[in-house]
Parts: sequence; structure tokens; C-alpha cells
Amino acid sequence: MSNSPNQPILLTSSLHVDDARKAITQLVNDLLAEATALNDSSDTETVALDQAINRILAVDLLSPIDVPAADNSAMDGFAFNGQCLNTKDATIELRVVGTVLAGKPYEGSISAGECLRIMTGAVMPAGCDTVIPQELTTTKDELTIAFKQDQLKPGENRRLRGEDLQKGKPSIVAGRLLRPSDLGLAASLGIASLPVKRKLKVAILSSGDELRALGQALDAGSIYDSNRYSLTGLLNRLNLDIIDCGIVRDDPASLKQAFIEAASKADVLISSGGVSVGEADFTKQIMQELGDVGFWKIAMRPGRPMAFGVLKPVAGKSSPRKTLFFGLPGNPVAVMVTFYQFVRAALLQLNGANQTEPPLTQAITEAPIRKKPGRTEFQRAILGRSSDGKPTVRLTGSQGAGILRSMSEANCFVILGHEQGSVAAGDWVDIALFDGLL
Repeated sequence: MSNSPNQPILLTSSLHVDDARKAITQLVNDLLAEATALNDSSDTETVALDQAINRILAVDLLSPIDVPAADNSAMDGFAFNGQCLNTKDATIELRVVGTVLAGKPYEGSISAGECLRIMTGAVMPAGCDTVIPQELTTTKDELTIAFKQDQLKPGENRRLRGEDLQKGKPSIVAGRLLRPSDLGLAASLGIASLPVKRKLKVAILSSGDELRALGQALDAGSIYDSNRYSLTGLLNRLNLDIIDCGIVRDDPASLKQAFIEAASKADVLISSGGVSVGEADFTKQIMQELGDVGFWKIAMRPGRPMAFGVLKPVAGKSSPRKTLFFGLPGNPVAVMVTFYQFVRAALLQLNGANQTEPPLTQAITEAPIRKKPGRTEFQRAILGRSSDGKPTVRLTGSQGAGILRSMSEANCFVILGHEQGSVAAGDWVDIALFDGLL
């Protein structure tokens, strides 16, 4: 199922989660195609290596050197010519004629029956192609070692020049969401800065007469706005530029003006609240005036009401591009769930990332989980480990869409599929971790 900015999807029945993802992916592809046609060179910038974390690499990073730069030893031991292993002798004896340290290449050469003590990472001396680990040898005297011939083969424990990376070949491919290990890799190649995609500008707002800003007194029926702070944290994890549009009241004029201002500044607008039954008319009306709406109901829990589409370019915007729009539910947990399941991947895709979906794994449930077929559920849970080392998972308690504590205590989602029913204790279930470790 696909969606186009010129062909809005307006549904009265609920949309399958997979179809919702496909519709979002297609629309983002359309926006990227339009951006390519504009040939806007401002999409890329160069940043210092220590500022590149969680940025998207704009072009393939070609290695300026071979890694390793020369054949070297993979471990501490003794380097020698492996031809001596082709003899019929069960035990090999070699005379130690010198030592090779990392960073200090050996200038001499060795003869048959000789070897050199060598340290991990040290350049392999001329005439040497094999290293016997130190722990596999015995010492006959201060200058002679011995080892069993069947303990290794010629060429073992040697790292070849260019084995990891070859000069001129990609070391990191374009579209990579840069991680700490990538920065370390670039530094190991002597690269001090990286070409990355420009940070997306993402506007956020919360709508609702009941919402109060932090520091304001709560009157009857009012609540503090938590959604903008959750969204700010989620967006900061992606290293994006955030435009906070504050709290918008429940009236069409205020909401329309807020959308226009956001569209004039941002690549993406994320609103929370105002999309459930009885409230959606404002958003739907405004979207029909300012752009196209995507869909309104998704067969999931939590997060069923959700709007999606684009806002057309408005006067004063520096770029002629359309603004991607997500209208998320108002419930705090539903905001975070829909962000994780739909918005995060769309932002990464729009920003040029080649990997947008977090990997799934599985764990054993510690207790039964009730579930009705016909919708996808994202239960908040804690991943652990049983006494025998198997991964286990338990829910954080009540799973209501307004219970933000269920997200605060969790480190993963238990994902129960559309057609899946209740699961018993001891069943394996799909889980998605919130955060990566590297």
C-alpha cells in the first residue's frame, strides 16, 4: 500500500501497522525524489570528527591508506619463515636472534632455523610469514625455543597489508548513522572531519486547552504538557535541530497559524493531541487547506489515532520543499510508541540514512500476556536474563496509554503481531530494545 502527496488516504477503518509503514516510506521517497529534482547543495556540510556522532554520512568515506599499513603480527610470539613447517620433524626448534616491537620495524633479516620474538601489531620482518604464539612454545635455553609442528600452519597469526581496509576503497558507506565506533575508525585513518547530511529542522507542538506549561499552576482538569519534553529527548537522540512551537489551544485559527509558522521553518512538523475522534476535525480541515492528510486510524495499541501527510510550502520559507507532518495522539505513552514505530524511521529516511529500523530479537515471557487478534500491540517491558542464561522479559505493569511510568521503567517493547492472540508464560515473543549500546 502506498501513499502520494497528491493522493491522500482517508480511512474510516483501521490501517494495518505494516501498511502504515509502507505508506510513510512511499511518501518520504516521493519527498526525497522532489528534493533531488531541486538539486539543493545545502543538504551536505562538513563537521569535525568529534561533532559527527549520530549524523548521517553524506558520501562514501574512502580509506586514504591500507589498514594494516604493512603485514604485522596478530599476537605476541615468535616470527619465522613457515617453510620450516613442511619438514617431517614433529618438533621444531628455532634460535631467537632478536626482538621486534610495535612501531619499531626490524631492520635485519633472518636465516633458516632462526626466529624473532615479536609483539602484537609489530611489522613482520623480511623473510617471516608465520607467528607461533608465545604460550605454545617451550624454552630450551635463553636463545632457543621449541614447539610442536602440528600446532599451526604456514602463514598463521599474520595480518596482511590491507586486510581490513584497502586504500581507495570505502571504509564507511554513505547513509551510515555514525556511531562512536565509526568515529574511531575515521580517526584511525587520520581523517579529522566528515561530510554529513544537514540536520533536519523538526518543529514540535502540543495542542489542548487542558495543557499547562511547566511553572504554571494547575487548575481543575488541567495537566502539565509532558509530550514536548519526551519528543525533545527522542529528537536529541537523533541529533536534529528542534523548533519548539509550544502549546497551541484547541481552536482552528490558532492551530492553523501554528502550522503555517512551523511549515515556514521546518522540514518536519510533529504535533501531539487533537487527532482522536471528535477532535480530528480541526486538524483534518487545516490539513486540507494547507496540504494533504495521510491516515487517521491504525490497528495498534497504544497509538490508534494518528494523522500523517505533508504541508505545502508557505510564503517566507527559504526552501521550496514540502513539510512532512505527523499528528500523534495526545496520550504520553502513545506519543512515544508512535514515534518509535513510525516517526523515527521516517526522520532517518528523510535525512538519508540507509538503516532506519531497529533490529528485533526474542525473549521468553515471565508471565502470561493478554492480547486480542486484529491489532498490533507494543507492550512496555524489561529485558532480563534467567538463571540459565536465557533472555527473559516482563511487563512493567499496567499498560495504559496515559501511564508514562510504563515507558520510564521499560528498556524494550514486547511486540505482539496483528493476528497474534494471548501468549502464555514461557512463550517466546518479539522484542525491540529502546537503545543501542554502541
